[in-house]
Formats: sequence, C-alpha cells, structure tokens
Amino acid sequence: MNDEQLLALARRVLEIEADAVRALAPRLDARFAAAVRLLRACEGRVIVTGMGKSGLIGRKIAATFASTGTPAYFLHPAEGVHGDLGVLARGDVLVLLSNSGETDELLAIVPVVRRLAVPMLLLTGVADAALARVSDVVLDVAVREEACPLDLAPTASTTAALAMGDALAMALLELRGFRPEDYGALHPRGALGWKSTLRVRDLMHTGDAIPMVADDVLMKEAIEEMTRKRFGMTTVVDRAGRLLGVITDGDLRRLLLRGEAFDAVRAGDVATRTPKTIAADEMAAAALEVMEASGPITSLIVLDDAGRPAGIVRMHDIVRAKIV
Repeated sequence: MNDEQLLALARRVLEIEADAVRALAPRLDARFAAAVRLLRACEGRVIVTGMGKSGLIGRKIAATFASTGTPAYFLHPAEGVHGDLGVLARGDVLVLLSNSGETDELLAIVPVVRRLAVPMLLLTGVADAALARVSDVVLDVAVREEACPLDLAPTASTTAALAMGDALAMALLELRGFRPEDYGALHPRGALGWKSTLRVRDLMHTGDAIPMVADDVLMKEAIEEMTRKRFGMTTVVDRAGRLLGVITDGDLRRLLLRGEAFDAVRAGDVATRTPKTIAADEMAAAALEVMEASGPITSLIVLDDAGRPAGIVRMHDIVRAKIV
C-alpha cells in the first residue's frame, strides 16, 4: 500500500466517523430529554458500565460527568457479577453501553439492578435488543457502518456513543446551572483550573501601585508617575477620583512628535478619554480577550462601582498565571 492509498484510507475513516456523529442529531427526540432529566433527578451517583471498547468509552463518559458536576463512576460488568455490584445503591442511575444490546455481562447484572430499583439508561445500536427491552430509557446510537475496512472493529459505533455521552453531559451541565467557577473547583491544578477560577480581582494591582494623576497636573508630573509605577501608563482622574482617561507611552511619543513642551500641557489635555476598562469580578480570561481584541493593549483599568480606578491588570500577569 503506497502513501496515497494510506491517506485515502485515513480520509475514509474520518468521513465515516464524522457521518456517524452527524446522523445522531436528527434522531434526538423526547427520549434524549427524558434521559437528561433522569440523570438530573439522580439522588445518588451515575454508574456507567460496558464491556470491551464500549467499556473504554464508558470510562470517558463517566469522567466527563464527574468533571462537570455529576458524581459518576465506571463499573466493569464482569467485575460487577463477582462482587463489585456493591457500588450500586438505591438512588443511583445505571448507564449501559452496548452496541449489540445483547452483551452477556450486562444482561447478567440486570436482575440485581432491578431488585435495587435502579433506573437504567441504555446507549445502543439495536433499539429492540434484549437490553433495550429492560431499560427505562433507550438512546439510539446505531451507525450505518464501522470505519474498519473489515466492518468489524468498533470504530464509528464507539465514536457515536462517545458523542452521545458528551451531549448528555453538556445538556446536564446546562440544566444544573454549572458555572466556570464550579468547573474550576473540580480542576484545581493545571491551566483549565486556573482559567476557570481566576478573576481579575485575583491578579490586579491595587492601592498605591495604581498610577494616577489629576487631570489638571502638568505632563511633567504625569511622566514622573508613569516612571515610578512602571506600567507604561497612568490613569487620569477628576477631583472626585473618577476616571477621565489614560495616558500611555504612545501618547507621550505622539506629544513629542508634535513638538509641544511638556511643561505647558496638562494631563487632561493629553489623556485618551475612552480607555478600555473591566470589572474586578470578570474572569481573567475575559480581560485577556479584551486586550487581544483591542489591539496593542497590555493593561486594563479596573473600575469600582463609582467609576474610580480600583486596580490595574496587565497581560503579563494573566500570562504568568497560566491562563494561556
């Protein structure tokens, strides 16, 4: 097989799997909504189970549930019939994955599940199979063909099941009102956790660190303030301390090019009157987006409720905090 044939095979695999996922959307109906509400009503834990490749997909689905606010665990069905069914309790929901709908190991645990009155949600490729007949809610994840050239190895079918699991988890996340800070609380380490928990107030410079001058001072004093505070800018405020504008290094260069004397110009005459600002409660990631969308801006002014500078947040601080 030459390189072009290998590439053609890879493209065929990707196209088949993409088509398998796309085909799920038209099938979504009241059963999907019922599945989400069944999971939302769960007073215990969501237990996910499946054999072989379906089991591997089940582990990922359980992990996605757990990371988005739904307590979930994976139960290996073969281990289940040898004692691990003890993890199941009244109030739980059991999610089963079986492309055939006839997996022996899953059928073997059904009597115990029924005695515990644990509802069962099945993701299957055969809507009238044995497991479908005993499940409370059945979601159709059938595929037209596997991406395997032999049409044997689970490929498109496992991709479809994984996508349906993600759809359930995301719908459930939304129904729960799960927030970025909730996600961050479950991911305390790494970039994901930082991005979803850090707010502007956690990174901003406050108090005497804020460069600030009155609008009626001469530019010489404004330059001295910029030099002391080393932000490459200074805020300009009125007598009540409310923000009127900002002076940046760029403003100084433009003033110099105009040939105006610094000792004859006041800060209020030079300040840009519509600087970019942000609130302290905004996510730090949102501050970075504002900076990037506004061109060459490396700092944002944080305002309090009265319109006074409460802090300065820099792009450098956000990058150093591993938001990106």
